[in-house]
Amino acid sequence: MKALLICEYREGKLLDSSFELFGFAAQLGGETALLLVGAEAQLPAYGGPLYLADAAECGEYNPDLHKQLILQAVAKENPDYIVFVHSSYGWDLAPRVAARLKAAQVSEVIGLTDGGFEVGCCNAKMRRTVKPTTAQAVLTIQAGAFPAQQPGGTPQIQRLVAEGGNGMEFVGYEPAEAKDVDLTRAEVIVSAGRGVGKKENVPVIAALARALGGELGASRPVVDAGWVEHSHQVGTTGQTVSPKLYVACGISGAIQHLAGMKKADFIVAINKDKDAPIGEIADVLVVADVLQFVPALTAKVAR
Repeated sequence: MKALLICEYREGKLLDSSFELFGFAAQLGGETALLLVGAEAQLPAYGGPLYLADAAECGEYNPDLHKQLILQAVAKENPDYIVFVHSSYGWDLAPRVAARLKAAQVSEVIGLTDGGFEVGCCNAKMRRTVKPTTAQAVLTIQAGAFPAQQPGGTPQIQRLVAEGGNGMEFVGYEPAEAKDVDLTRAEVIVSAGRGVGKKENVPVIAALARALGGELGASRPVVDAGWVEHSHQVGTTGQTVSPKLYVACGISGAIQHLAGMKKADFIVAINKDKDAPIGEIADVLVVADVLQFVPALTAKVAR
């Protein structure tokens, strides 16, 4: 079994998310090869074949040229799997490559089981296992679902050159709109999940955040319901945070949320369900009613 891992390069740097590909490959087993459209000065320490194309010539992103480069590497390596991170880069390129190869595509893989790939369904409340039936398959892995790994070694560089083009030119990146709350700088975050019940209960969670000298966060369902502004959302579609303390109140732990906060130094989860997925990564799991426990904790902290 062999996997071709597609690394990402942005604004002159190899992205840390590329190392999650190594974590996925370690669980998958078998051989690996890498492809990077970047610069030789930014190569990962990896003791295997690495297909390198110059981003200065191909652009940090150009869908037709990058697809062409990937197909060149696929022809040389004949991998069973072509693996991307599920990012704007990956979710745009993966279907293009899959269509060209007439291969199955599995998006947002969060785990491996029984010879198949686990993906979320029903708004990440459930998981299902998908098994491709084509000889090759194109995969995207959910950010944060697999541990980042540093494989070590010296790459065996093979240079690739893309020919032609589609008249498209990479111009640059447009910065996102400034957020009124920058959770990435907060040392303490207390987040509200669907388990708080209704919008009127969110101030209970905000009070604990203030008592701890932190910021209010939220899960996606809470933001989607209009209970909290999007600027407070933690997760892959919100902000990725790494505070010293993260308190999850009534949050079950969908993979998209976990990916956004699992790097916190210390995690406290408060949930009525002792089997909630967030309990797997929490340092402390409090099995209790959020609306009973949080006010009592706030009162203790405020003394």
